[in-house]
Amino acid sequence: MTAQANIAEAPEQKTTLYAWYVLLLLFTVYVLNFADRILLVSLFTSVKKEFALSNFETALLGTTAFVLFYTVLGLPFGKLADSVSRTKLIAAGLTVWSFFSGVSGMTENFWQLFLCRVMVGVGEATLGPAALSLLSDYFPPKMRATVQAIYSSAIAGGTALSFFAGTAIDATLGWRWAFYLIGFSGIPVAVLVLLLREPTRGVLEQHNPMSAAQWTALFKLPTLWLHHMGYAGLAVAANSLTIWLPMYFVTAFGMAKTDVGFMVALYVILGGLGGTILGGAGADELRKRQNGGRLLLMSVIALASAALWALFLLTENLLAAQLLYFALMSASLAWLGPAAADVHDIVGTSLRGIGIALYFFVVNIIGYGVAPPIVGALSDALLPQGAVAALRTALFVCPIVLCISALTLWLASKRLDEQKP
Repeated sequence: MTAQANIAEAPEQKTTLYAWYVLLLLFTVYVLNFADRILLVSLFTSVKKEFALSNFETALLGTTAFVLFYTVLGLPFGKLADSVSRTKLIAAGLTVWSFFSGVSGMTENFWQLFLCRVMVGVGEATLGPAALSLLSDYFPPKMRATVQAIYSSAIAGGTALSFFAGTAIDATLGWRWAFYLIGFSGIPVAVLVLLLREPTRGVLEQHNPMSAAQWTALFKLPTLWLHHMGYAGLAVAANSLTIWLPMYFVTAFGMAKTDVGFMVALYVILGGLGGTILGGAGADELRKRQNGGRLLLMSVIALASAALWALFLLTENLLAAQLLYFALMSASLAWLGPAAADVHDIVGTSLRGIGIALYFFVVNIIGYGVAPPIVGALSDALLPQGAVAALRTALFVCPIVLCISALTLWLASKRLDEQKP
């Protein structure tokens, strides 16, 4: 079995206006997806105070309740996306997570809110595999990374909506109304998704070497595992930017928490949004020249990010740290579009859903589930050095992991280059 699907394009492909409408609608859905995902984080102070939560309970609500079910259920939902109507699957998931996000505002204790967070994760697990698969049937392979990067840039939009709108509503109407207004707003959007046309799978590609029944063969593709492990390293570094570096700015440079929060939100919008779209467009340009072009560009970005991380951790100048943080934020999301696009190229048309779900599983487990606790434990163990030195030393995990990612992505690109276009 070859390591890459034949992704030759069907002749005379034209991108229709309706395809762009689909992209815009799915972008909006992903904005709501990410906003609902992190809305609780932006409301932590108010919720924690009213429910008298411990730090441990707060962490369970913010991460475990959502991420565990979101990641695990992504696999069966991904397989489902390869066999059922993707538009109906997305509409159903959007209805579920929007409903339970809104209902979160009605909860009266920890366990009620925990259950709502679990159901938000269940609903949101339907979106990624189905949406990315759908977009690959509306846009030709030559545009794949660009389109999926535009879609993925909704992460920045969702983050901004959650922090800016969520905190503003909390300050004026209370945290419960933030859940009502942002959470329930997704339900009418689900109707629009339900009305979308379901395109034929693989309509823009000539053929696919594997059938949906052969999905277990994905575990035997070395290129796919090099791809997943490489991007998992990028996820480790990207998540550290929002999990640990805000705390680092407070402890190392004495910035006020409110100033750090505004800086992070601003950098996510300006740097993250631009970096995501430019990363996808640049990757597609290189893909035209060689099969492994996208992976090669992301390998270079991983190596450059490792250098930026090292410089950031070594500087003692606040302005230099802020500029380096902006550069890191710009690079941290550049890989989202190319990563998903290459998964589709490698696994072929019939296995896109489960392929993306497997990719999400590996990247989220390592980048969000495993790495943050390791960095935290290492920092705790080094506390005798002082809080700043301990966190700085622990965060050197990021440039080290990025160097490994650069190598694995380069190896994956070489394997794709060996395949015939």
